[in-house]
Amino acid sequence: MKKVFLIIIVLFSIFSCKQTESESITPELEAHQRTEQFGFNFNDFNVLHDTIKRGDTFGSIIQHQNLGGNEVYDIIQKVKDSFDVRTVRIGKPYTFLRSKDRYKKLQYAIYQPDRASYFIIDFRDSVSVSKVTRPIRIKKRTIAGELKGSFSEELHRQKVDPALANKLIKVYAWSIDFFKLKKGDQFGVIFTERYIDDTIYDGVDSLKAAFFEYKGKMVYAFPFAQNKGGKIDYYDEDGKALKNFFLKSPLKYANITSRFSRSRFHPVQMIWKAHKGTDYAAPTGTPIMTTASGIVEQTGYTAGNGNFVKVKHDKTYSTQYLHMSRILVRRGQRVTQGSIIGRVGSTGLATGPHVCYRFWKNGVQVDALRLKLPNSQPMESKNLPRFKLQIEPLKWELDSVANL
Repeated sequence: MKKVFLIIIVLFSIFSCKQTESESITPELEAHQRTEQFGFNFNDFNVLHDTIKRGDTFGSIIQHQNLGGNEVYDIIQKVKDSFDVRTVRIGKPYTFLRSKDRYKKLQYAIYQPDRASYFIIDFRDSVSVSKVTRPIRIKKRTIAGELKGSFSEELHRQKVDPALANKLIKVYAWSIDFFKLKKGDQFGVIFTERYIDDTIYDGVDSLKAAFFEYKGKMVYAFPFAQNKGGKIDYYDEDGKALKNFFLKSPLKYANITSRFSRSRFHPVQMIWKAHKGTDYAAPTGTPIMTTASGIVEQTGYTAGNGNFVKVKHDKTYSTQYLHMSRILVRRGQRVTQGSIIGRVGSTGLATGPHVCYRFWKNGVQVDALRLKLPNSQPMESKNLPRFKLQIEPLKWELDSVANL
């Protein structure tokens, strides 16, 4: 019995020693990794890490490092051709490497305008500047599956940057209402991600191809430029543009409460009259988008319309947006499709927060929901063979993951 007890004690001691050794080594390794940065061994310096604060300038932050005003001025003059000191921005990190003696003399300053690059200002003998750009690697990634909840939840489950959802919403804004995707609907997305130094994740780079099962149909999206160096638009597998000339609604998520009608009982005036618009309800402050590019023709306030904006898109079409809580554009301003022009409110004759969306064709108000509007930049027939050849491997990959 004593022998068994001794064996247990020995085994416990060995395990404890290994555990202690492991715990003591790990922090040293981590510390070593922290001290090797920007090509310097931080153990050789007195190190100060900080970020640019409101009111800081390059001159003011180095002046606190035992430098006089004349010295700071001379330094700025020497570096201005290779490092524009006016570009330092609030919240950006910087590091000072100073001597380890009691004087703590500034030897190097490292400023990081972004994660992919940094500037090294050398304050030794003669001031010099070097810019280092970290290598960026683009990695392709494919995700697919069946929706178990919302698409955002699915991205979170697959550990994908939420920025991908925003890209897809913009691409499919004219084809899919993401709130109407159902549990069990299939999807597949091919995209690229950026990595700095092969290890630091730097976000979604580009969307290569996608499909969503929507109302029983597979809706594909492939990027394609019809001209060399031209604008990239998204098309389905047959080369039909996904982007319509007009968005389906002026709100990101549509909730129609009243449609265009020649005779509707007005909830405020309590009379029957024409309602020449479409009402979309949303919380106060919800962003209102212009449904197509154009020029702001009018902004203002009337007792009935409240705060409103009217946009002229071309010789044929104009749109108007009523009852805003705030107007965010001015008359004569050029806006692009999807630009935020105001926020939902209940100004004028309104019983609750909403936007009344009005649509003109050739000067006559019409029902926007019944119009068959043209696509933007339709695929030219001469480009279709090149498009088909380009998307063939992408579609094959998407179809492969769809059938898994």
